[in-house]
Amino acid sequence: MIQIKRAYEPASSEDGVRYLVDRLWPRGVTKVALALEAWVKEASPSNDLRKRFHNNPTQWNEFRRLYFAELEQSPAAWEPILESARKGTVTLVYAAHDTEHNNAVALKQYLNERLK
Repeated sequence: MIQIKRAYEPASSEDGVRYLVDRLWPRGVTKVALALEAWVKEASPSNDLRKRFHNNPTQWNEFRRLYFAELEQSPAAWEPILESARKGTVTLVYAAHDTEHNNAVALKQYLNERLK
């Protein structure tokens, strides 16, 4: 199972294996507080795509299309997350304020398609 959680919410035992999936470290959060298995920057959108989407949040479908294309080019970045999800619960940790339109939501969708 794959779930998502903001970096500013406390870690819990129900989170399973936690991966930070942002390119930038969340402001004001310590490494200990995040309780991560890994920080997988490479599984996050490129800087160009991140900045472009940040300035155009209404372009959600276009963002996902471009992000999924990036993910297709770098399976080594997300395969460890997928392997963990096959064994148990995985939580994708992110820092965005928008809880419905962010890279963790998109990555969860992408990975769930590969779990089927």
